[in-house]
Amino acid sequence: MIRLILFCLLFPVPALACGLETACPLGERSYHVRAPDGWDGATPLAVLMHFHGWMRQGDLVVNHARIAGATRKRDVLLVAPNGRGKTWRFWSAPNEDVQFAQAVLDDVKARYRVDDSRIFVSGYSYGSAMAWRFVCEAGAPVAALLAVAGSLPQNETCPESPQQVRHVHGLADTVMDFPMGPGGDRLYPVQLWRDAYDCAEPSHPGPWRQVSWLELDRYAWDCPGGQVTLDLHPGGHFIPHGWIARQLDELLGLPFTYP
Repeated sequence: MIRLILFCLLFPVPALACGLETACPLGERSYHVRAPDGWDGATPLAVLMHFHGWMRQGDLVVNHARIAGATRKRDVLLVAPNGRGKTWRFWSAPNEDVQFAQAVLDDVKARYRVDDSRIFVSGYSYGSAMAWRFVCEAGAPVAALLAVAGSLPQNETCPESPQQVRHVHGLADTVMDFPMGPGGDRLYPVQLWRDAYDCAEPSHPGPWRQVSWLELDRYAWDCPGGQVTLDLHPGGHFIPHGWIARQLDELLGLPFTYP
């Protein structure tokens, strides 16, 4: 019994009353969380905070095969804030949702053992734009932005920035329209970060696949201020199969697997 008490003092056990189906309360708001499979309760975890799409909530995220299916196999703690009214107010700054998301991260750190050097922020659609807004405004260090089919206007100026930006967008997206640049510039979706990081010309590693039915075309910038990656595909508005898994494998130095 004494050993058990000492263990709990040294390695706080996360509250089990909330997480997947039951949201974790935080003031007037809430979030969902999912620990990776087989976590020992003590080893510090990387974190992926993912913002859900319009009219969704975090319970979808922590049960989503293309999101949770990736984190639960890679020792990554998945955190899914709930937007007020099932949406996000990302269009302008200062932003209430940025403050809420920062409070979510602080609360997660009080419940779980977290590796502060591996905080990743992600989102899909409206949630992707919210992820852009968070890393643009939040003071907390973010190792990488993993953005799917949504962004901010490229002429904004961000006072903060992550160490890396990874963005994927479908050329046929008509929901969060593909942000084509002047003269049909297909690299424009990450112009904001290319300017912020003082990027020059990109490398073009070319096509890659996680699944046989979808080819992505990659462009990459290794810049003085950070790294930027843009993956383009011919499809519409969706999270590409295996895209989040591939980004986590690259960021964590793991062998590429699917999912």
